[in-house]
Amino acid sequence: MASASLIHARCGYSPRFNLRGGGHGHVGSSSYSSPSSSSSSSSSSSSSSSSHCCSSSDHRQGLIFSGIHNSWKHQSLRAQAMSTTQGNAALSRGIRKVKDEPDHLLVLVHGILASPSDWTYVEAELKKRLGRNFLIYASSSNTYTKTFAGIEGAGQRLADEVMQVVQKTESLKRISFLAHSLGGLFARHAIAVLYSPNACINGQPDDLADSNRNLQTAYSSRRGMIAGLEPINFITLATPHLGVRGKKQLPFLLGLPILEKLAPPIAPIFVGQTGSQLFLTDGRPNKPPLLLRMASDCEDGKFISALGAFRCRILYANVSYDHMVGWRTSSIRRETELVKPPRRSLDGYKHVVDVEYCPPVSSEGPQFPPEAAKAKEAAQISPSTQNTVEYHEIMEEEMIRGLQQLGWKKVDVSFHSALWPFLAHNNIHVKNEWFHNAGAGVVAHVADSLKQQESSTFIPASL
Repeated sequence: MASASLIHARCGYSPRFNLRGGGHGHVGSSSYSSPSSSSSSSSSSSSSSSSHCCSSSDHRQGLIFSGIHNSWKHQSLRAQAMSTTQGNAALSRGIRKVKDEPDHLLVLVHGILASPSDWTYVEAELKKRLGRNFLIYASSSNTYTKTFAGIEGAGQRLADEVMQVVQKTESLKRISFLAHSLGGLFARHAIAVLYSPNACINGQPDDLADSNRNLQTAYSSRRGMIAGLEPINFITLATPHLGVRGKKQLPFLLGLPILEKLAPPIAPIFVGQTGSQLFLTDGRPNKPPLLLRMASDCEDGKFISALGAFRCRILYANVSYDHMVGWRTSSIRRETELVKPPRRSLDGYKHVVDVEYCPPVSSEGPQFPPEAAKAKEAAQISPSTQNTVEYHEIMEEEMIRGLQQLGWKKVDVSFHSALWPFLAHNNIHVKNEWFHNAGAGVVAHVADSLKQQESSTFIPASL
């Protein structure tokens, strides 16, 4: 009988180690279907069957072992539940970590004879206002005298630098540019280098990619990508989009004909190839100047397509007191389109006086007619006032025709009430927090413009 009791006791005890058993467990009124609970359930079932084959005289001993087993089973379930909870918490932390990584690259591009330190205030302010979703990167590939070596070279260096950042940061999905002064032209050239009119996302066919991404992203992907990312904002601050040639386009010449006549041939001596490109005298007489080519899609690059891929394009322009870049060239307007701006700032944005959206205008794009080639040659050989004005008028009109194929938001800035209004060119991006803090309202407006596009769900093609 003792032998039989031992056998029966083992029959009820041994299933505790059968962790691979099948079946479903039932604990109280709750079902638990994890592998360990299923095994425990199987053990319970086996234990019950064994107790039925036991004799009545040994039933008490079987119950003792069964009670021990049930106690261990519940401890096992609690341990499993704790393990699952901890695992879910760890997984949740992992998800949060992925979500905390930035997915929007904002590239800051400085101007002539400058460095990334020019963005110290802007970078700190944007980080505070935009949050962790943005990776704010101040470009350093075109510092100081490197800005004299020509727009193409600077654009290529900037493009290479952006690609390095993108390759090192796997979480990035979107890209925007914020550029000051000459940096705006460097950025326009760089995005043409980085542009790809791809019909797929991450190697997927366009129709499959569209089904996997939201409408906004799919729409942008059909328009093209920049560095493999979805282009969102292209913003310039006081950039000479039409060059600096012509009346008051380079304000420190004071609009004096004699100074504007002498400036083009002298500029390359001081600012190298960049100077001749800004004055539209670069290259052979029969070849369009670089800035005119950058107002089109041509063999040098898909400049308009690259700009058009961005969801939003914004021009911030100083209406006065900017000694480096005139209002007309920085806002891409004709002389006849300049009207007296309001003097009152917009609420919450001191010195931002007006915002205008200019929709795209259908155009065949810029041309370089024979008369333009003749005017360019005359301006290069004998830069008289008449030759210079004639050439500039032709070029300005053609560049505007090319760039107005896209829609632009134009933001006018006036520092007429600032303590130091003549520092407008550096005020507009707060180059130094102590000397140029009048532009704090402009930076706030830029930040809110970026946030608006980040939160929007769909932007029409015209914008």
